[in-house]
Amino acid sequence: MSARPVIEAGQALPAVDAEGWLCGAERRPSLQCDARPADTVIDLLVIHNISLPPGEFGGPWIDDLFRGCLDPDAHAYFQGIAGVPVSAHLLIRRDGRCIQYVPFGERAWHAGASCFAGQERCNDFSIGVELEGTDVVPFELAQYQALAEVTRALMAAYPGIRPDRIAGHSDIASGRKTDPGPQFDWERYRDLLA
Repeated sequence: MSARPVIEAGQALPAVDAEGWLCGAERRPSLQCDARPADTVIDLLVIHNISLPPGEFGGPWIDDLFRGCLDPDAHAYFQGIAGVPVSAHLLIRRDGRCIQYVPFGERAWHAGASCFAGQERCNDFSIGVELEGTDVVPFELAQYQALAEVTRALMAAYPGIRPDRIAGHSDIASGRKTDPGPQFDWERYRDLLA
């Protein structure tokens, strides 16, 4: 596991390398992923939010969850989620730093039971980006800036991802998920992306 420079807001547009890693993102590989179905076209970006424990930021817990080593005894909340196989491709911390767990060409386990535009099993054809946050706390400008830069890099690498193929977790798992939540400012994000 090599530490890599983080993406700072305002840096030049990052790129996706041939192995599906975002250049400039810190790599913390997860084994909680697998191969996408053969001939899959990656054409959906799903935006999530996460904080562990809920409402707390910083700390190692999101990394531990996505890498399958969350200690159930570290916090009472963790007893219900430790051992659940879940991951995302990328996490954007509150300060805009990007951490990648799964190469984009692999299937991360972020969407669960899901459907977008009539197509089920969104994990098969989507990229999952988590923002460190909650449904009730506004996201930081650095997160929006990093997300816009990452989105542009993903759109360049995966042309099927277009503005109309970007969704919140709540959009693909309606009634089951609420993230990125009402505090996520879609207009601000789209303005930065333009």
